[in-house]
Amino acid sequence: MNPISLLFLALAMSTDAFAAALGKGASLHKPRFLEALRTGLIFGAIETITPVIGWGIGQVAARFAESWDHWIAFTLLLVLGLHMIYNGIKHDDDEEQEKPGQHSFWILAVTAFATSIDALAVGVGLAFVDVNIVVAALAIGLATTVMVTIGVMLGRVLGTMVGKRAEIIGGIVLIVVGATILYEHLSAAA
Repeated sequence: MNPISLLFLALAMSTDAFAAALGKGASLHKPRFLEALRTGLIFGAIETITPVIGWGIGQVAARFAESWDHWIAFTLLLVLGLHMIYNGIKHDDDEEQEKPGQHSFWILAVTAFATSIDALAVGVGLAFVDVNIVVAALAIGLATTVMVTIGVMLGRVLGTMVGKRAEIIGGIVLIVVGATILYEHLSAAA
């Protein structure tokens, strides 16, 4: 795989994580750069690992992974998105100060895993082409770290502009990302 193709692959794999990061940043109370970087590193680490796992699965059973990966991603993103929407609706106007300063590691890890299911599937596909999986995984992880860090900081601006509805918007974004993943896989199979 040439460097330009690898760059586009890495950027493509990080776009859904970027969208999720916008929502995560919007749902925090004035996230600082270190929180954005922490979120980026969690997403980046998971996004680095999943193509390697997918590559390993691809070495063994490509058809099995391709048949269910999009359903897992859709379900996880749907549940997380609905949870964010619920939290956004139940908050009162004066609860802006009660937004968390950071998300728990586990919430970030589950969101990162949900957005990295496509990287797992890409890893399966990479098992059938001549590519250095370590270089590809590191490129995907680095791009994701950068994109998510930027996404959280942009989400901070979105959160300030939109107020308490930011969490609802973030939830909708997660659901749209999940639905897009599902749609792309189902339409490709048709």
